[in-house]
Amino acid sequence: MAAPTDAAVLVGLGTERNLPVVRLAAQEAAAHGRPLCLLHAFDWAAALEAPSVAGPRADAEELISQATQVANEVEPALPVSGEILEGALVPTLVRRSESAFLLAVGDGGMAASGECVSVDAPAVQLAARAGCPVLVVRRDPPPQGPVLVGVDGSDSSQAALEWAFECAAGREARLLAVRVVEPEDGDEDAGPLVGMVARSARRFPSVATECHTIRGDPGAVLVEQSRSAQVVLVASRGDEPWRGMLGAVSQALLYHSPAPLIVVRGLTGIPVDGRNARHPRDQRP
Repeated sequence: MAAPTDAAVLVGLGTERNLPVVRLAAQEAAAHGRPLCLLHAFDWAAALEAPSVAGPRADAEELISQATQVANEVEPALPVSGEILEGALVPTLVRRSESAFLLAVGDGGMAASGECVSVDAPAVQLAARAGCPVLVVRRDPPPQGPVLVGVDGSDSSQAALEWAFECAAGREARLLAVRVVEPEDGDEDAGPLVGMVARSARRFPSVATECHTIRGDPGAVLVEQSRSAQVVLVASRGDEPWRGMLGAVSQALLYHSPAPLIVVRGLTGIPVDGRNARHPRDQRP
C-alpha cells in the first residue's frame, strides 16, 4: 500500500496496560518501514481533580518514556517519537488518524470479558471512525499461526487482502484467506476467492497461501478461525453500507476474536490487477 513515506504508525496510550500494544505496533512499523508515534491524550479535567496537576502530567511523561523503551527493545533501529496531547482520547486519535499509516490501540479487555460491549468503547469508536486502518491488540499474546483475512469479494475486502499479504510477508507467515458462504446462499464456488488471492499474490511470491470457502455464519466462522491466527484482517464494512460504520463481520471479530485485529479502512479501492493500491492522502490527479 503506497502511503506518504512519512506517515507513521500511531499508538494510543492510556495506561501501562497498553504496553503490549506498543510491542505489536513497533513490529508493524518496522515491517512497513514506518516511524512509530506514541500518543497520550492528557485529560485536564481529571488532572485538576488530582492533589497536584504536576502529578498526572509526570505520570503521562513516564508512560511515554516506558513505551519508548519497550519499542526500542522490540526494534532498536525504529524511529520513535512521543506526544502528550490535550483533549479527549477518541476525537484526538480520530483527527490524527487522518494523516497516519496505521493506528494501534488496546481492546480494553473486550475479547476476554464475555460481556456486552458498549458502542462507546474507545476501540469500537476508533475502529468505526478512524481515517486509516486500525490495529486492535488483545491482552494475551497470539499464537504463531497464519495471517487470517476474511474476503467477501468486495473492493474493500480486496484492500484487506492486499494488507494481509503485506503483513504475512513482513512476518514471514503463511496467509489464510477465507470466504464464508451463508447457509441460504448456494454459491460455494472457490473460483472468485482463488482469483482474488492470485492477483494479490503476484506482488508477494514468497508468501505461502491457503484459500478456503466455508459455509456458515461469516462472523462466527471467522471468529472460530481466528483462534489459531497471529493476526486477523477484515474490511470495515464490505458490501454492507446499510450497517453504518462497521459491518456485522468486523463487529463480530472486534468483540469476540482472541487474535489481534486489523480493521482495514480509510483506503481507496483496489484496481483489478491488485497493484498500486494507494492511501487516500497519496492520490495524484
